[in-house]
Amino acid sequence: MINLERKGDVFTMTLDSEENRWNTSFVRELNEILDDVVNSTGPAALVTASASEKFFSNGLDLGWIQNPQDFPAAGDREVFASEFMHLMARLITLPMPSICAVNGHAFGAGFMAAMCHDVRLMRQDRGFMCANELEIGMTIPTPELALFRHKMPRHVFHKTVQLAHRWSGPDALQAGLVDGVSSLDGLLELAQKRAAELAPLGANRRNFGDQKERLYGENAAINEVHGPAHMLRNAHLYGH
Repeated sequence: MINLERKGDVFTMTLDSEENRWNTSFVRELNEILDDVVNSTGPAALVTASASEKFFSNGLDLGWIQNPQDFPAAGDREVFASEFMHLMARLITLPMPSICAVNGHAFGAGFMAAMCHDVRLMRQDRGFMCANELEIGMTIPTPELALFRHKMPRHVFHKTVQLAHRWSGPDALQAGLVDGVSSLDGLLELAQKRAAELAPLGANRRNFGDQKERLYGENAAINEVHGPAHMLRNAHLYGH
């Protein structure tokens, strides 16, 4: 479902499960990949991409969420929420630079995963990023709202979470959700180039990761109480 390659100081993690929908098995495989990345030494950066030309990630595996008994390979439904939230906290505090190449639709949980990266680059001609929970009758969890609030200007945050706005590449760039746009053919190369530029920052894993904790963790420097990584790890404490 997920492939990992390394070239020089750049790891490229490619999601390869068609629409890359999130279930427990997908979460656990990605966690194992991150173990390999984090346990490396020296300068490093991570690029997250998708093998699909249409989807970066189309959100939760809704068929499995609704009828888990019909999809045993997707894993234990009962532990999904906690394990997924912990994975998002891990992504946002990854102790090296992370770059997301959004090559297609990034909806719901897929949009959330993209926003957990340090840098986002997006395909300019097709695909949308969207927090579409309200459209499909779901509620955005409080920790996810905290993540988006940390990563977005206030007016963009409201338009995103309350109006379920679909952001195209050019619109996302203007709104500050992504750092650049590219054609599909050039997107991965652009992401890997940016990763190589930032990789020296990841040489000191402890220093880079500790600063992210101060930005996004417990008693976060830019938050009144707690940051999104702390809330994601402790999502059970926050009601909808």
